[in-house]
Amino acid sequence: QVQLEESGGGLVQAGGSLRLSCAASGRTFSSSAIGWIRQAPGKAREFVAAITWSGGKTYYADSVKGGFTISRDNAKNTVYLQMNSLNPEDTAVYYCAAAPSVPLLTAMSANYRGQGTQVTVSS
Repeated sequence: QVQLEESGGGLVQAGGSLRLSCAASGRTFSSSAIGWIRQAPGKAREFVAAITWSGGKTYYADSVKGGFTISRDNAKNTVYLQMNSLNPEDTAVYYCAAAPSVPLLTAMSANYRGQGTQVTVSS
């Protein structure tokens, strides 16, 4: 089992920044990819970003490229999502998710998911 705990959400004005954190514990070695997915009100969940634990290779949804940066601290088993230039369309619950591979994560087939943290961007 892998436990994921998100933090760092909140309310921010358009153009502002937030940094989300995801602390992973348990059998983290079983999930080589970890990242973020989000769900906006009335919309389906969508992939946001992912990173591999070993090589640190990163992947982003087109909608966040250039504005969001994912990173990890292996020593702390923690993944971060730095979100800059936020706009109201980024308002969603952001979930940390882990999967054995990046394709599974981008396909919304994560094995593990946290409880989520709310991000609200006001206009």
